[in-house]
Amino acid sequence: MPGIVGCIQVLDIGSSAVMHIGDCYSIQPYSATKTFAGAGSFNTGDGLYVTNHQSATNTWDNDVVDQPIGLTL
Repeated sequence: MPGIVGCIQVLDIGSSAVMHIGDCYSIQPYSATKTFAGAGSFNTGDGLYVTNHQSATNTWDNDVVDQPIGLTL
């Protein structure tokens, strides 16, 4: 059902954000990221004690595409 939209003000839209005004059939935002983290990087909680004597994060990746994102229309 159509709607009447008054004035809008858009200050910022992120890279994988969706701005929609009016009717639509499907909204499918997409994004892809790759995260590299060393030992003990994602530890959360109270009273953690993490000891990393030797830690190296290998960020070399010989793949061109790890997980392709296909757009469906």
